Amino acid sequence: MSLRFIVTGGAGFIGSAVVRKLIGETQHDVCVVDKLTYAGNLASLAPVSGSSRYRFEQADIGDGECMRTLFAEFKPDIVMHLAAESHVDRSIDGPRDFIQTNIVGTFSLLQEALRHWRNLESEARKRFRFHHISTDEVFGSLGEKGFFREDTAYQPNSPYSASKAASDHLVRAWHHTYHLPVVMTNCSNNYGPYHFPEKLIPLMIINALEGKPLPVYGNGLNVRDWLYVDDHADALLTVATAGKTGESYNIGGHNEKTNLEVVKAICAILDELRPDPEGPHERLITYVTDRPGHDARYAIDAGKIGRELGWAPKETFETGLRRTVEWYLANPSWWGDIRSGVYRGERLGVA
Repeated sequence: MSLRFIVTGGAGFIGSAVVRKLIGETQHDVCVVDKLTYAGNLASLAPVSGSSRYRFEQADIGDGECMRTLFAEFKPDIVMHLAAESHVDRSIDGPRDFIQTNIVGTFSLLQEALRHWRNLESEARKRFRFHHISTDEVFGSLGEKGFFREDTAYQPNSPYSASKAASDHLVRAWHHTYHLPVVMTNCSNNYGPYHFPEKLIPLMIINALEGKPLPVYGNGLNVRDWLYVDDHADALLTVATAGKTGESYNIGGHNEKTNLEVVKAICAILDELRPDPEGPHERLITYVTDRPGHDARYAIDAGKIGRELGWAPKETFETGLRRTVEWYLANPSWWGDIRSGVYRGERLGVA
């Protein structure tokens, strides 16, 4: 059955991967809603923008009147809510935008989704889902052992994770109070093509290509679980269409790595694919003052989505990272436009 999807934040990193999968691999119709802030990039949607099943609306999810009109015109069956300010360092420098978009914007979108759902006919009401996409950072920091599960207590430690935790609570409350049919997901660190170059992996790739320092926070031993973005997009579509309403699902890549391991792996691939006459890329690694409140370790237990919905990641970290590096080598025009204007690789979140 062909469905109608609204994807908020669909010009962002994860959102655009979802949209490319929806248009490229299904028969569903998609309306992308994106404010096109610094991290939104229409070039990430160029591969599918010519489809008759694709529509783009530049809009703010916090604009209730605009969202109301869009819901009435497009008549979505599923809303996938990815629009968010998402970088921890930026949240340290300027938390206000995170509160406004991630909390107030989510509230406004929930109100319009609820209004839309209440006015639907019987069968359409049964189909409708509001899928809220969140992060494992809401759970705080792990020690050397253990994993985040769906029932792990929330303990956000940055303005970003606090704002996402608040939005998670709002979505859960709208389900229990107003019976809005929702599903929720919390994911580990994503990486892959079209990733905005302020994040660790693309920043290291591009800095290395430009012969610039590779800044590693603290001792580089902070651990993250890495998830290839196309695997995440596949998981999100699985949850959106088959997940049980009112439930949350953790999505992880089963790839725990220290930041230093990640940077060294990138250097090794670049040494093979784009050797530097000046010497191995590891020579560019530079240790810098740690991020304020830097969580020690994140790790996801993704057993529930595997058991209940049959999802598992296809990429290992090694295969996914190689594909990522190869993409950045092949697409300098995509990241070059960003580096020349919006973001030049400067340190953020020094506090």
